[in-house]
Amino acid sequence: MTNETWGQVREELIKRVGKHNYATWIEPLKLSQLKNGVARFEVPTIFFGDWVQRNYGDHIRSQLASTGATVDRVEFAVGTAPAQARAAAKPAAKAASPRPSNEDLPGAPLDARFTFDSFVVGKPNELAHAAARRVAEGGPVSFNPLFLYGGVGLGKTHLMHAIAHELQVRRPELRVLYLSAEQFMYRFVQALRDRQVMDFKELFRSVDVLMVDDVQFIAGKDSTQEEFFHTFNALVDANKQIVISADRAPGEIKDLEDRIKSRLQCGLVVDLHPTDYELRLGILQQKVDHYRSQYRGLVLADGVLEFLAHRITTNVRVLEGALTRLFAFASLVGREITLDLAQDCLADILRSSDRKLSIEEIQRKVAEHYNVRLSDLIGPKRLRTIARPRQVAMYLSKQLTPRSLPEIGRRFGGRDHTTIMHGVRKIEELMTTDSQLSDDLQLLRRLLQG
Repeated sequence: MTNETWGQVREELIKRVGKHNYATWIEPLKLSQLKNGVARFEVPTIFFGDWVQRNYGDHIRSQLASTGATVDRVEFAVGTAPAQARAAAKPAAKAASPRPSNEDLPGAPLDARFTFDSFVVGKPNELAHAAARRVAEGGPVSFNPLFLYGGVGLGKTHLMHAIAHELQVRRPELRVLYLSAEQFMYRFVQALRDRQVMDFKELFRSVDVLMVDDVQFIAGKDSTQEEFFHTFNALVDANKQIVISADRAPGEIKDLEDRIKSRLQCGLVVDLHPTDYELRLGILQQKVDHYRSQYRGLVLADGVLEFLAHRITTNVRVLEGALTRLFAFASLVGREITLDLAQDCLADILRSSDRKLSIEEIQRKVAEHYNVRLSDLIGPKRLRTIARPRQVAMYLSKQLTPRSLPEIGRRFGGRDHTTIMHGVRKIEELMTTDSQLSDDLQLLRRLLQG
């Protein structure tokens, strides 16, 4: 009865979680007991069981219940086979197949939508895309680590998922692990709690490609940083590929140990710049092609996509969300998608996008205007040719964004708020006497505010 019930549930779970997630997380499960409202499963490792419990436990319980079985909760435990037998089985399994098993890797599920085919390439992200492509080829390590950084919604996570997908096709024998920095920390804390630190070390050092998303979240967490540092070194020494992402450059991550910053900077550091008009338009056109099969019969008037690409500049997620809302609304009310409809339907998004200037955008524009490097503008150099443009950028950041002085200071290389205040006052004083500076500020304002 137990095996029959579990067999039915497995068929339904394939449809519910997808083939890839099923093969990775569900197929290795063995239903050992279904009694007194508790379904017990055998799993390869504690990490594996914990991941399945958190991400698929409710799905499994509800599907078991739908077959008529009484299931109040599900439990996962490592198989009860003798340790000697399990140890003896490992070499045998390895000899039987040249492909190492990935089923015990505690990574995050990959999004099937995030592939290289669905990634729209433009000038702001072409270097990051090319670097990701090179890593995805799975050949000899040419730059290690690959560090991707940029603001929210610029494609960092998309590229990391795309690398993992491509490696699964090109080099299926490789052990590829993708997870967030938060998940890495959670696994480490759990290993400490369960006194299985050596298992944790062995697991993470056994991968061929390690990808850690949003690494800035381990900043300030000393023990996690220590373990990440040693894991990083072990993999690099073994010539294994590492891909890291963050919302800022390694040197700008506050409370991150200097030795980790140094290691992260020793490979290829790539900045994903904010999207330009052409890239946003390309993304919208790709989305429209995707939606046409879903929303048949909808008519899109000329100029709507161009309008959205011009007005919504915050990030790609907001842009895609706006288009999804527009198509759904037009489908429900049965109307053609016109400029008037777009303005009415997306009024709140358009309002919030009107004055959403970022400090990074201001810094870039000022650096271009004064022909100085962005790294110098936010760096420690005090040369007059750099200090004045830096003060201009500080002034404009205070005037054109709602950010506080301490927050502006953090974006300028971790400077104190008093430094920002001094820079702002200095520009205010000079504006009255320096006509060239006043003209520069007016021009920069026009460029930034459109």
